[in-house]
Amino acid sequence: MIPDASRRKKHPRNEKARAMKQHTLLTPRSVTWAGVVSNTILAGAKVATGFFSGSQAIFADGLHSASDLITDVAVLTGLRVAAKPADRDHLYGHRRIMSLVAMFVGAILLAAGCWMGYRAIATLHRPGPAIRANLPFWIALAAVPVKELLYQITRYVGRRESDLSLLANAWHHRTDALTSIVAAAGLGGILLGGPQWAMLDALTSMVLSAFLVVVAVRIIVSSGSELMDIAPSSETLGKIEKTVKQTQGVRSYHAFRARRVGGKVEMDVHIQVEPTLTVIQGHHIASTLKRTIMDADSAVIEVIVHVEPADASDTYPDCKASGHR
Repeated sequence: MIPDASRRKKHPRNEKARAMKQHTLLTPRSVTWAGVVSNTILAGAKVATGFFSGSQAIFADGLHSASDLITDVAVLTGLRVAAKPADRDHLYGHRRIMSLVAMFVGAILLAAGCWMGYRAIATLHRPGPAIRANLPFWIALAAVPVKELLYQITRYVGRRESDLSLLANAWHHRTDALTSIVAAAGLGGILLGGPQWAMLDALTSMVLSAFLVVVAVRIIVSSGSELMDIAPSSETLGKIEKTVKQTQGVRSYHAFRARRVGGKVEMDVHIQVEPTLTVIQGHHIASTLKRTIMDADSAVIEVIVHVEPADASDTYPDCKASGHR
């Protein structure tokens, strides 16, 4: 008997169930806890190895992993606070804490990078004890796939949830993977070249510190911009504007504003409808517009729509997406 072809097809309900299961496993909290466990093990192994082997590069790499652990704890704290509902002292909720957490992550990275750079420069021309590079080399190399995996899953969840703090933490994982690569390269050079190449350890640490400083500044600027109510990307604004124009019952609009808050988007807009409509009909159009915008872009978490009667001369070409008419 030939199996029914329709039975072999993936059922939409099964696909949805699989997607929901994946969402349950890969949550902001679960991927951050995975980072806590991994960074605890890696930081301990790298710092101890650097201390006993005399390798400045693997010791600095271990401090970077330790700073990763600190930011993991900060992200977990931020997730808990951001989930709190609005209260009397925070009428707009607690979402902005995620921008502060992202800025804290950047500050930790910046401090780690500056300290590593200072230590490397101070010891560059000062001969130290012989470096036993064998074990540090293999530990640095083994850390790379672990940190890259953490980067990929944290970045995936951060993008899915539009969470700036998770995305910043993901880049912290990626920088840790890259610093481990550079550390392994420097230690590998010492293994091949012998003691006369020991200066590679300090030079490697200097390269790592410069890289950390650049990434840290980018994270701080991005999170600081959110605290200044920076607008979303032009792509997001265009998608929202297109949705407003296509919503049935909206003749024109103005005073369209949007801002990023913790990786999400809050916006408000004034729409103009037929002046003969009832209050109920106008409210229905506003509710439909709000629901349509939030369905069109999952990053939008708040939409305030103000309904006004339209003039006969109101047309779309006169609408401006930046400010009042």
